[in-house]
Amino acid sequence: MLYDLTQYLAKAGIDIPGMGLFGYLSFRAIAAFALALLISIFAGRRIIAWLQKKQIGETIRDLGLEGQMQKKGTPTMGGIIIFISLIIPVLLLCDLHNIYSILLVISTVWFFLVGFADDYIKVFRKNKEGMSEKAKLMAQGMMALAIGLAVCFSGQITVRENTVVAESSYEAADSAGVQTEKVDIVKSTKTTLPFVKNHEFDYSWLSPFKGSWGWYCKWAIYVLMIIIVITACSNGVNLTDGMDGLAAGTSAIVGVVLGIFAWLGGNIVNAEYLNIMYIPGSGEVAVFMSALVGALIGFLWYNTYPAQVFMGDTGSLMLGGIIGVTAVLIRKELLIPVLCGVFFAESVSVLMQRFYFKYTKRKYGEGRRIFRMAPLHHHYQKEGIPALIQKPAKALPEAKIVARFWIVGIILALVTVALLKVR
Repeated sequence: MLYDLTQYLAKAGIDIPGMGLFGYLSFRAIAAFALALLISIFAGRRIIAWLQKKQIGETIRDLGLEGQMQKKGTPTMGGIIIFISLIIPVLLLCDLHNIYSILLVISTVWFFLVGFADDYIKVFRKNKEGMSEKAKLMAQGMMALAIGLAVCFSGQITVRENTVVAESSYEAADSAGVQTEKVDIVKSTKTTLPFVKNHEFDYSWLSPFKGSWGWYCKWAIYVLMIIIVITACSNGVNLTDGMDGLAAGTSAIVGVVLGIFAWLGGNIVNAEYLNIMYIPGSGEVAVFMSALVGALIGFLWYNTYPAQVFMGDTGSLMLGGIIGVTAVLIRKELLIPVLCGVFFAESVSVLMQRFYFKYTKRKYGEGRRIFRMAPLHHHYQKEGIPALIQKPAKALPEAKIVARFWIVGIILALVTVALLKVR
């Protein structure tokens, strides 16, 4: 709103000192981060007090984990803090006419409502299972499909190829100044993938058809991939949210990298210099991600061990949805297994555990385990359970497990950024 207001005043010939700063992505990104951080810290205290007053506490199943039962009654649905801290800076500082901002706001609200509904069923209807898996997947898939169709049909979502910058500067690019360039504006199914020519992978390579059928097939494949990525990310963060600060901290690390990618890919000078895909308008995603990181860091003020509030599915489903949608919009979805390696490992550990347990139960009459407990973070928290993997021998403190997962997340983030230059 502030961005749109300053643009309107500028066109009307009204000059207010400092107004021009809102034309710079860098200023708006910093302001969004700071505002989200402050809202999260100061509003978070009041929201936690309100959750306690309404007795919206976490119900805990006794799984024999150290310190687990002490968390009983801790306020949940803290994703409300993240949502409010994120959406206010975004509405104030993002360009709300930008297609990327619009899609991110819509998907944020949608995934927030899905998570809120899940927590509402658990807390107020006393149903520990919450929404059924099918209902949850259907809700996630519907939004993922909408994003896929938007990428497919929106004329505002394009990439530019053969970029040559004749006269430009970093200042001009940052302030959306006029630049001289020679480009091809195209609707494309290309995405970023290291280790291949030009760092780009085209989904049309997977199409078994050519001609008009090939055109339909490549877009169908692309939309299907978008649905898989967004749904997997949403559920991956949801599975990771099992320790104090784990999901919020790793999501903040991922958010920083996605913000950097959006900044570079949306800036014609940086895109040309790094020889990466230039996506017009995607720089606004950097402002959104700055607000998200600020909101998460503020939330960690209350969510680190021992947590004063849990994000619940209200927060985790929303965070995963945002990460998946952002990765798709800036054409980095194939980097997700590396960048979101923690979420990926958590999801795979659950799938492996379920498959192996069912397989061994059919074969031997009793189910056996690969990990002591799944998702993966609980494996390090448990001891004395027969499993294929028995290391570490002793259970680790929760705070240490979370810190080590954060370190792994940082390493994976650095590897992902380094892959920009791997051809």
